Amino acid sequence: MRLPDFAAPSRRLSLVLAALLVPAMAIADTTFPQPTDFAGRFRVAGSNPAAPVLAGGAVAIHGSGLVPGQRVTLQRGTTVLTSAPLVADDKGAVRLDLDLPADAAPGLHPVVALLEGPSMTTTFDLKISQDVPKSGAELFDTLAVKGAAGLYQSAYGAASEALFVTASNFRPVGSLLQKLDPATLAVLAEVTPGEVPVENRLRYGLAPGEEPGPQPFAVFGVAVDDSKGTVWVTNTAHNSVAVYNQSDLSLVKQFPAGEVYHSRDVIVDATRGRAYVSASATNGVHVFDTETLEKIAVIEIASGKRGGEFSLMSLALDTAGGQLFAVSRISNELAVLNLDTNSVAKVLPLPGAKNASGVAFDAEAGRVLIAAQDSDNLLILDLASGEVVHNVTTGAGALNVALDPVSKLAFVSNRVAGTVTVVSPAGEVVANLDNGTYANHVAVDGKGNVFAVNKSTDAEDARGDHVTRYRLK
Repeated sequence: MRLPDFAAPSRRLSLVLAALLVPAMAIADTTFPQPTDFAGRFRVAGSNPAAPVLAGGAVAIHGSGLVPGQRVTLQRGTTVLTSAPLVADDKGAVRLDLDLPADAAPGLHPVVALLEGPSMTTTFDLKISQDVPKSGAELFDTLAVKGAAGLYQSAYGAASEALFVTASNFRPVGSLLQKLDPATLAVLAEVTPGEVPVENRLRYGLAPGEEPGPQPFAVFGVAVDDSKGTVWVTNTAHNSVAVYNQSDLSLVKQFPAGEVYHSRDVIVDATRGRAYVSASATNGVHVFDTETLEKIAVIEIASGKRGGEFSLMSLALDTAGGQLFAVSRISNELAVLNLDTNSVAKVLPLPGAKNASGVAFDAEAGRVLIAAQDSDNLLILDLASGEVVHNVTTGAGALNVALDPVSKLAFVSNRVAGTVTVVSPAGEVVANLDNGTYANHVAVDGKGNVFAVNKSTDAEDARGDHVTRYRLK
């Protein structure tokens, strides 16, 4: 079906009110039947799951968790998208295929779902991204090497002159912490983390009644402590953290499962002897002593918005200023933490960001850089004034950002677009580099080298699970 109109997104409230007036819906016996909460889910997918949804492209809207036989009408603004109500199958699923118009505006388009039998109403977003062409490859020396399955993050260790990379995979189950030669990206050493206790094993992908077999602590986030010669990792799926030796990747300490709920990023302040871990989907930054390897505090961040929820994602460090920066994907805010008092100094709004995720700090300019997944952009914020000085469209799913102190350029990994966008301090796109499937993370070594890791769709994906090094010529 082709959409007759897909203009710029409008207010949710007006959409819901307009939707209630749709004459196509069958009128129930009573105008106000017994209310029923919607427990299902709607999601939007393009024709290629590893590519962004663009104007003129095809999309499929999938509904799941519905009541078998339930009827669904979908509406965007005053336009009904379903020529006839969709009917949930015996598994409670529906699907609608659409061809987006060529002039569809980029953004998050709210869609109203009206359900009957039983009656329910919910909304979800159909995201259309701007097409940012690839460019500037000739400006960089690039080396890409196929890596381990399930690559996630990387971090450079100056003390050992090595790149440390994490990888976790669940089909089949596996996890690796690797030490790479930054010049060749060859594997110097690797270790499979120890096994998770039976009671903490994941049941991912198991059939009902099937018991999980042995599985290692899955490693995701990574940071180095050059003063102690260690590597810190987060075990996101198992709610924990661990510490390894940089030299041979021998285990120093595995914290028990449940130590940090959904641990995501870890960052080390060697000056203060602290490691900071973001507990994603919560408002808590967990603080560890890097000498005693004990947790000493949890810094809780309250949203500055009325009714807002601060939900942590990435962290960035200002060692000299004694500050830690944390972003919230739900309330779209930046928190500035005082590391001398383990307290929140201030919380700043991020206008123009939706699903704020990645963060980096430009100490020289006094600016904070924020990558946002749903608005596909990079914000450059002046820390002193709290004002956004540049809002740069980078590509679909802007997930992480790193700042190269040599070139002064910011590198943004756009997960859905599969690109790394290079942005100048003036907010100009210098290059938009191909990074294969699911660009996931970027890191710098302070010497002009930028390391990017990406993920794959499956074991046969030739463009996925690569470690790539970029260097400006």
